[in-house]
Amino acid sequence: MWAGYSFSADYRERRGHAYVLEDQTFTERQKFAPPAMCINCHASMVPTYLKLGNGDIMKGFNVISDSHMTYPQVRQTVKHPVSCVDCHDPKTVQLRVTRPAFIEGIRALKATPGTLNYDVNTMATRQEMRSYVCGQCHVTYYFQPPNKRLTFPWAKGLKVEDIIAVEGEQKISEWTHPASGASLIKARHPEFEMWNQGVHARSGVACADCHMPYMRQGGLKISDHQINSPLLKINRSCQTCHHFPEEELKARVEDIQDRFFSLRNTALDALIDLIGDTNNARGR
Repeated sequence: MWAGYSFSADYRERRGHAYVLEDQTFTERQKFAPPAMCINCHASMVPTYLKLGNGDIMKGFNVISDSHMTYPQVRQTVKHPVSCVDCHDPKTVQLRVTRPAFIEGIRALKATPGTLNYDVNTMATRQEMRSYVCGQCHVTYYFQPPNKRLTFPWAKGLKVEDIIAVEGEQKISEWTHPASGASLIKARHPEFEMWNQGVHARSGVACADCHMPYMRQGGLKISDHQINSPLLKINRSCQTCHHFPEEELKARVEDIQDRFFSLRNTALDALIDLIGDTNNARGR
């Protein structure tokens, strides 16, 4: 399925935030000369953006694209994977969005129903920010030619057909499959888009409510920063809303996951068969 694309070179087990920079630096996909802005979600980029933009994060973001910096060049400017300053103001510890692509993307999304010039850092509620800080990176995106500028395709909405429409208008093609000859785009990891269309978002539940549930630390109520599966902390992640035994909740989730995994594999098998049939029809 990924023939001709960088993911065909190397795709390993996913690890947590502490490893995202190291894993990207040493992956075999580096042989494909990835765009510089691949590092946007894998490093603590705030210091780099501020330095390149003389104190302006947006200008620093644009410098990387406009000057056609390479991934190795940008990699030399960062030291740490995603860290506290990427989601928190160091002076107030309040949540903040620091990724320019999200700032632009959410502004375009809000403009669709009529909210113009939306500023996420001044106009979003605290509960919204508990998802927006995650949505800075857990999204799908593309690299706008010719300078490979990181872009979130949300101008028409967050549904898959909306995103495809935007990328179609921009004539985005990321690679041509060598066997089928198909011109393709890659859907990345659209957790933010999927969450927005789900029952949890409609109920006002944020990403952090399940993946970073509240906990007690002495006399303080804080968010659990061991960001992982809600199934590892069902009593705090799930049972605050779903008043059923842990075993039942875990079984329900695993049943949904197993059903999805089976359907996904059926679809992937069909796709592999289609690639083979197309390849045979082309006489290869």
